[in-house]
Amino acid sequence: MDFEALKLPHGTSLQLQVTNGQGQPERYACRFIGAVPGRNLMFSVPKAAGKLVRFRPGQRLAVRMMVANGVGVFAVAVEAQSNEPFPLLFVSYPESVKFKGIRNATRVVVDLPIKVENISSLTSVNGAGYIADISVTGARLELTEALASIGDEVIIRAQVPVERLALQWSIKAVIRSRVERSTQEQAQELSAVYGIEFIESEQESLLTLYAYVYAQIVADQTPQDSE
Repeated sequence: MDFEALKLPHGTSLQLQVTNGQGQPERYACRFIGAVPGRNLMFSVPKAAGKLVRFRPGQRLAVRMMVANGVGVFAVAVEAQSNEPFPLLFVSYPESVKFKGIRNATRVVVDLPIKVENISSLTSVNGAGYIADISVTGARLELTEALASIGDEVIIRAQVPVERLALQWSIKAVIRSRVERSTQEQAQELSAVYGIEFIESEQESLLTLYAYVYAQIVADQTPQDSE
């Protein structure tokens, strides 16, 4: 893919990866400032421990970013770094961008407190626990007590963080599997671990699910600004 095809907006968050003197990767967060097509790109200069990171001319960088429903990766070389009138990093124009799509079933590890209601039971059966990992199609539940059998439908309720918002979320799912507990789960007194599939049709609930999952994927792929 050509870089121009990305139509990258100014201010897009980027991750720069370099190799230190010990051969270990180091990653820094910065932002895309602009480009001179075919000539160079301009990034903000990242900080580490409150100080601007220094790059040397010719240093190779791997750049990653979230774009649409995937991750774009390209290689550049440092051309120059300036401090006036404000810190800027000038790098070579990338020859191409590699793109890796994020599948709908991509799972991310989370630790989201939830309440669960078994709506297939003749009597009201409720429990609590955590979502341990989640995708837009399903999740892994770790509950403090067994409350459902395979095939039962449940309602999951939680307060979901998305950016600076705390959204009240309710979604319908079906129990697809009962998972053997790990030693860690037994130590945490999580007596039931289930694999579930989301079967919700309500649009607002699905939008919250997608927003939460993709926000978690972005957080995994892009480090927080160190400024």
